[in-house]
Amino acid sequence: MLTLGPAQADLVPAVRVALSLAVPVVVLLLADRIEWSLFASFGAFTSIYGRYAPTRIRLRHQALIGVILTVCVALGAVIAQLAVNWTDMTHAVVTVLAGSLVAAVTATVIMVRDLKPSGAVFTVFATTAVASAPVTASPWTALAIAAGSASWCILLSWLSRWTGEANTGIDVPSPPSFPRVEKIRQFSRYGTAALLGGTVASLTGIASPYWAQVAAVVPLSAPRHRQQVERGLHRIVGTVLGVGVAAFLLSFPSQPWQIVVWVVVMQFLAELFVLRNYSLALVFITPLALLMVFLAHPQPVGTLLGARIAETVIGSAVGIAVVLFSVAIARRKR
Repeated sequence: MLTLGPAQADLVPAVRVALSLAVPVVVLLLADRIEWSLFASFGAFTSIYGRYAPTRIRLRHQALIGVILTVCVALGAVIAQLAVNWTDMTHAVVTVLAGSLVAAVTATVIMVRDLKPSGAVFTVFATTAVASAPVTASPWTALAIAAGSASWCILLSWLSRWTGEANTGIDVPSPPSFPRVEKIRQFSRYGTAALLGGTVASLTGIASPYWAQVAAVVPLSAPRHRQQVERGLHRIVGTVLGVGVAAFLLSFPSQPWQIVVWVVVMQFLAELFVLRNYSLALVFITPLALLMVFLAHPQPVGTLLGARIAETVIGSAVGIAVVLFSVAIARRKR
């Protein structure tokens, strides 16, 4: 948790990822449509994938994840629009179920297609955060903004071959072949973790249970059981520290452009450290996520930050429990 891994030529990718987010959000800011920034931000997550892959592989992977993230944003927007006529309970149930299905499906697709980073954190976050937010645009508008943002990311990736990210000469193995049972296992683990995390958080009555769903799937992305448990614990520690950073940044009145600057800075720092120390990266990832939500939909800061801590603890505990249960089942089968 306290060890900082060696640098891995992180600067250029971090700059690219930060620019991938900055340009779409600044365009919306200048167009006086900052309430649409959540759609653009989730589309910009496309840039995170395929960091060390050769350009042609990275473009292929980003094209796939760009489509997936765009569909997730559109699904969330559809739920949010339909929820105008629903009770709060119905809205919460549908959002949790949608997040769970997205977690299961996308984690399995990402595993089979060998996309990196693995897991379903970004897809679950995109679906559930948009589904939980007030309606600011039609689903078609949300889809178009997310797709445009993802396309910008792919264009930057193509251009980055001339800025030191061509990664030529790297031997890229073919995607691994997974037996049917492994695909079912992946589907069930992610679906169960997201469902339990969202359900428990909803029953507590805390605002925004989607944070718990996101936290619940985080541990599962690590390759080994011990690392999965550590990832869940790191999530809690890093989130608490990151909430402190967010509390400071939101402790004084800020104009939207100032929050945009902080969002871009946090994205840059997160990418700079995420592969070197996950807990440290969360000190930047947490305020990034909170500022993204706050920028699009301002809300009481205390409620936002308190919910993030509580639901991260709930979700991480659920994720760790799913890991330990999987270990117990595997040992019984030996």
